[in-house]
Amino acid sequence: MGDKDRVWEVFRQEAEGDPMIHGGSVLAPDEELATHYAREFYGRRQESERLWIVPRDEIVELDDPDLMKPPFDRSFKRPGGFLIKHKLEAARSRAGASGGEPIEELGE
Repeated sequence: MGDKDRVWEVFRQEAEGDPMIHGGSVLAPDEELATHYAREFYGRRQESERLWIVPRDEIVELDDPDLMKPPFDRSFKRPGGFLIKHKLEAARSRAGASGGEPIEELGE
């Protein structure tokens, strides 16, 4: 590696709407050559819709375990964490007892 070479991380998007994924790294002394190398390695066969080329030394890393854990239990925000099944059953039984129409689940 030359004295002035930097490591550039390349992120690529395979198709419009797809997430950006890490493609790999290139060594280059400046942004212009890093862009050229990234285009050559990750775009010449049209396997990428979009490229992000980022100097590795400018990426902010967050690896403190205390910062990665939420301070409060927010399991209700995760899929399956907050279930309304019991509320739905209670509403159905109340609707059935009062002679009303049964309540349908959303998405059914």
